[in-house]
Amino acid sequence: MVNQSITEGVIRTRSKLRRELLISIFDEFDGSIMALSPDRRTEKYSKMAQSAFSFYRGSAYLFYFDTTRQYFPYHSSPSRPTWIQGDLHFENFGAFRNEDGEIVYDVNDFDEGYVGSYLYDLLRMAVSIALVGRQLGLGQTDQLKLIRSYAEAYYRQIHRFCDSKDNPGNFVLDEDMAKGPIKKLLRKLEKRRQSHFLEKVTAQMQTSRVFLETSELLIPGAAEQAQLELAWSFYTQTVVTRSLNEEHFRIKDIAVKRGSGTASIGLDRYYILIEGGMEQAGTDDTVLEVKEVRVPVPAYFLPYSDSFWQSFAHQGKRVSATQQAMHHQADPYLGFLTVDGREFYVRERSPYKKSLKLENIADMDELTVVIQQMGSLTAKMHARADADVDKGILDYHSEQEIAKAMGPDSDAFARYIAEWAYGYAGQVEKDYAMFADWVSEQYGI
Repeated sequence: MVNQSITEGVIRTRSKLRRELLISIFDEFDGSIMALSPDRRTEKYSKMAQSAFSFYRGSAYLFYFDTTRQYFPYHSSPSRPTWIQGDLHFENFGAFRNEDGEIVYDVNDFDEGYVGSYLYDLLRMAVSIALVGRQLGLGQTDQLKLIRSYAEAYYRQIHRFCDSKDNPGNFVLDEDMAKGPIKKLLRKLEKRRQSHFLEKVTAQMQTSRVFLETSELLIPGAAEQAQLELAWSFYTQTVVTRSLNEEHFRIKDIAVKRGSGTASIGLDRYYILIEGGMEQAGTDDTVLEVKEVRVPVPAYFLPYSDSFWQSFAHQGKRVSATQQAMHHQADPYLGFLTVDGREFYVRERSPYKKSLKLENIADMDELTVVIQQMGSLTAKMHARADADVDKGILDYHSEQEIAKAMGPDSDAFARYIAEWAYGYAGQVEKDYAMFADWVSEQYGI
């Protein structure tokens, strides 16, 4: 029989070492690398302290620290990496309007885009599914079923691309192709007026439309505004839709955006109101989002790619190119710029941007349908950003390399992903408890 005091001593020591590791990683990334002020760290950690899932969203660096030190049998060849999204989780999918004016459902965050094994996107997403399941009160059996459904859908779609049954170059999830709650969301958004978002954040004055000042939208200082205006002409040379004239991009107002995101706290974000005037779409003024980006988290842990950095030394260019490569019809306003040595990308703040809320998913069957479509979209994203499209930087077909890495047994592959993700979700919950204690002591949260 094992001596209880020895067991307790081992557990206590392991917990102490893990806590010290967590603190070291947070201090390195949020302190040294991101250089977050005490107030910004408090803001970020307050969001992360809300739930285990919120903690997971804000700590991608911990996920990569752990997973890059573990053995996984399904990795693709390091010499044939995939262009990955880099921070894939349940809440990084949503609806928006694409370049053709269609409202679609897809991955909608590319700040951490990089090159590496496809498996990291799958593992990170799979853990988030387990955490969402726990948030909904689902037990182990249902959590494992959901993750297997995601992995199986991914596996099937990758093979459909390999067999030329579907083309990743034009694969899209619109109202016609979507099912269940996603279809309902897209159908509802089709009825939304183009001016819906514009009217929420701006007001029409006598001579022009301007942003409303709120707790989330602030007036920038004169120097800050001048720097953005100075950089604007550079942005217009990088924008995807270069056929639009200069008057279309004329700045009418600028606001500092606060309160968005978790991992991105500490990075500047602006809303820019431009003249717009896309008469063919029945629109006028357009709101663009200008978001600061830095080196993606996976780059600190995955193999260095010299060719990648030669192409994407500018972080804004990297993010906008990632979105162009992974979407069939990307945002027509995608571009990038530099302000005071800091790098930003620009995109439309779509009036049709909308995430799927958990309360709008009725039961396990509906959730499974949603998860399966997310699996197919993940496969599309990985398969597109290569030789299939002009913007792909990889000169081979990622789907072929991924299919080879996954092997012939789809059941074994899905079971492995599910079992590992379920176990790691348990570690996330333990880490979250340690984190909550630490931020309570250190930051009074």
